[in-house]
Amino acid sequence: MPTSMAIIKLPLMPAAAISPSMIDAKRILRWTAAVVFIAAGANHFIVPGFYRKIVPPGFPRPRVLVAVSGVCEILGGGGLLLTPLRKIAGWGLIALLIAVFPANIHMAVSPEKIPDMKFPHWALWARLPMQFVLIAWVWFAAFAGPKTKIHEGRD
Repeated sequence: MPTSMAIIKLPLMPAAAISPSMIDAKRILRWTAAVVFIAAGANHFIVPGFYRKIVPPGFPRPRVLVAVSGVCEILGGGGLLLTPLRKIAGWGLIALLIAVFPANIHMAVSPEKIPDMKFPHWALWARLPMQFVLIAWVWFAAFAGPKTKIHEGRD
């Protein structure tokens, strides 16, 4: 009996639309995201004072929040590179990007309340929509793309 190869799972796009260059682009974007998040997380420990200053008033224990967010960025970035951890790392980074959004809003709305703020006011406002770009980037790196299973079937 002849056998054939059959695609049994394509949640996002048809196999014909997936090219090797698309897979390479995804791999490059995943590695770049991992490096960016690991570096950003490490920066929380290199210059923690900056991050503590941007924690909005009313949030408890800025020192702890900065350390926890830094650890989460490092672990999330590393997790993007490990296939078994990629999805949980993606969800974790997306949750983190949402959780730190109030700090971005605080910087844009009240830069005068943040000592030594060196970014132009317009850049702080431009940073707000960038959070959604980062979320999309993490989603693409962790979830998007071809997820096919090929099995041998009978005609």
